[in-house]
Amino acid sequence: MNGDAPPTDGAASEALAALLRNPSLDRIFEAIDFGGEETRLVGGAVRNALLGRPVHEIDLATTAAPETTAERASAAGIRVIPTGVEHGTLTLLVGGETFEVTSLREDVETDGRRATVRFGRDFRADALRRDFTVNALFLAKDGRIFDYVGGLDDIRARRLRFIGEPAQRIREDYLRILRFFRFSADFTEGPLDPAGLVAAMRERSGLARLSRERVRAELLKLLAARRAAEAAQEMCDAGLLGPLIASAPNPARLRRMAAIEDAGPPDPLLRLAALCVELPEDADRLGQSLRLSNAERQRLERAARLLIPLHAREAPPGEDELRQLLFLNGRQAAADAVMLAAIRAPDLAQWVPAKHFLRETQEPRLPFSGADLLAHGFARGPAIGEALDLLQTRWIAAGFPDDASVLAQMLDEVVKGSR
Repeated sequence: MNGDAPPTDGAASEALAALLRNPSLDRIFEAIDFGGEETRLVGGAVRNALLGRPVHEIDLATTAAPETTAERASAAGIRVIPTGVEHGTLTLLVGGETFEVTSLREDVETDGRRATVRFGRDFRADALRRDFTVNALFLAKDGRIFDYVGGLDDIRARRLRFIGEPAQRIREDYLRILRFFRFSADFTEGPLDPAGLVAAMRERSGLARLSRERVRAELLKLLAARRAAEAAQEMCDAGLLGPLIASAPNPARLRRMAAIEDAGPPDPLLRLAALCVELPEDADRLGQSLRLSNAERQRLERAARLLIPLHAREAPPGEDELRQLLFLNGRQAAADAVMLAAIRAPDLAQWVPAKHFLRETQEPRLPFSGADLLAHGFARGPAIGEALDLLQTRWIAAGFPDDASVLAQMLDEVVKGSR
């Protein structure tokens, strides 16, 4: 489809109009679009509006050269941040919002990770160098959609296709292999585009050229997608996933995790654990292969450590044991371990009450302190710590009582036993 085309329906038309009612956009248009220059919305914002999905960020494409954009925006009192100026991208800060504005360009030379670009004034040429048809839709400030590659038809069909020759698009940036699976998992229906899948398989060796940080970011986005388990299975079948994570993935467990999750946004890190973490060393290996943050790696390691005694259990722990897990390890680690144990058990539904218990139960707090022992004649020093450890052990064994008389008796017994 060439030229302009109407939105797919009334709801989509209103969503696009809502995008354009943003007063910050008006300031950008007024600042840049004069003297023959034109700026349009492009990419994810247009795609998501047409799909009826939230728009979290707005990207713009402009005929203006980067230096022209910067000069005009600054003159209009808009803060300019040169985030990717070598590729023609500037970040404009307007009214507390950020907008990426990129000059129209063509990729002159690429090495699978970076591109040498040439700036131009042709929106069609700019569309043709993008990755997928649904990401190459332009929205003008008067509400017209410009579709040079058939993106509107693909949105209507819930289909993801590369622009032009898939292998060529992939060789320009090998991360597009992961983006192919991620976008397919996010909004398409039905099987993957055959041409895209074949190209991804043939070009998979190029994934080794990507930084682990880029792979991590894209993989976590993929795991948060609606059809993540299906995409993971497709990637495994294509021989793509195992080498990326230096582990043997298990998409079946990812499907079971999706089935037991609470409503709301999924937890991609927990889904990653479901996919390929069995033991603490798996978490360490995954942390290295994906350059996970220290917090992410520690979370996976804690969950894997707590998972070990739960591995062979068919039935979930009782409430006292769950409360002990909660007390000793905190809500996050306890909940992670129970979820990971549940997806390994024969009866997934049997574990749902345990999940709810950990989510809803208040974390127990030891009802004794060093001040209590000092008040009973303990001298400061190691003896206080030893007595608190003993009190904690007895309190857990007694089922976390909160009755004042029971607690007083427990404290009295430990004090007398220490003398």
